[in-house]
Amino acid sequence: MFESRITRYLKRLGARHQLPLEVALWDGTLVSFGDQPVVSIALREPAAARDLLHASIATLGEAYVEGRLDVRGPIQEVIRIAQALAGETVIPGRSARLGSWFARHSRTSDRRAISYHYDASNEFYALWLDPAMVYSCAYFRSGEEDLATAQTEKLELICRKLALEPGQTLLDIGCGWGALAMHAAQHHGVRVTGITLSENQHELATKRVAEAGLADQVEIRLQDYRDIPGEAVYDRISSVGMFEHVGLRKLGGYFQIIHRLLKPGGVALNHGITSQDPDSASVGLGVGEFIDRYVFPDGELPHVALAIREMSAAGLELVDAESLRRHYARTLELWSQAFEQQFGEITAMVGERRARIWRIYLAGCAHAFAQSWINVYQLLAVRPRIEGDSIVNPLPLTRDHIYR
Repeated sequence: MFESRITRYLKRLGARHQLPLEVALWDGTLVSFGDQPVVSIALREPAAARDLLHASIATLGEAYVEGRLDVRGPIQEVIRIAQALAGETVIPGRSARLGSWFARHSRTSDRRAISYHYDASNEFYALWLDPAMVYSCAYFRSGEEDLATAQTEKLELICRKLALEPGQTLLDIGCGWGALAMHAAQHHGVRVTGITLSENQHELATKRVAEAGLADQVEIRLQDYRDIPGEAVYDRISSVGMFEHVGLRKLGGYFQIIHRLLKPGGVALNHGITSQDPDSASVGLGVGEFIDRYVFPDGELPHVALAIREMSAAGLELVDAESLRRHYARTLELWSQAFEQQFGEITAMVGERRARIWRIYLAGCAHAFAQSWINVYQLLAVRPRIEGDSIVNPLPLTRDHIYR
């Protein structure tokens, strides 16, 4: 019988792994992997057993999202056990999704993908983000800061890296709910244009700017970065958590647009998630497949070397690169904890299926960054300005201005 086959498989698996796990079959059979199980997986139908037999993060995640299995226990332990089970059948490492190479990344498809991810509702994100709703990696000086403090530190870090000065113009590509644009205007006296493809973000960011009395300094546009006109328009450009949506084949054009819009002598900062695979392949163990299907349609992560190459080819000079991988692991851990605390309210708001998707996504990404499966880099670059026989770099010789 199929149930007997599954039971034998689980017992063999339990003999190889001392996992704090028990698995309950749809017929009531219970198989424990250890004396004190912390995580329980309930297979609700035979199809879930097939997911377990061919385990990957993608198959197990899909089975949970679609309700073929249920889990109980701390979500980080659930993710750790899923990794162990996936490691039985999938070799970690390269798992390129060839289909993503043919993603058009047109204005229409990109707008649709952004809407899918960001337009769940502003209230949904507000339940587990910090009060400023900064949806990108925070910056921790000690690791003990609360999320709001660490996000403010990140905003200030970006502004200092850009060496913002009063009266300058800043373009913020993928401005989210306006936190960076408002911080730069309030604390550094710059005039900011923020752009987003999310209607929900545009609406709330515009409202927040007006309520803060910054409407004369900050403009939020519903606009594609490819549609921004002009040459040498901005003194500074920031792009935070956006270039993951650009597409590997479109990276060159993306940095060329930044170069075109940036004034000679201007500074640009690109903050984005990168692949750890030198060939920019998807995250292994089925993680990439799950994220592509359920969370970030058409998202692609370049290796940092590819990002730097395309940035340099566009005429931008790289002057600083900083990995914030450990910072993002901590950020996601805090997001996941907040999500768990609000899980009942979130489920009531968006439905069980979407709540399950995001529960797995946040905890899984925290684990992925902690395990160095993926990374996140801030790349700082300048568009050189030529004066006579010299190339002028507007930044100080040292990083003292950043960490003072």
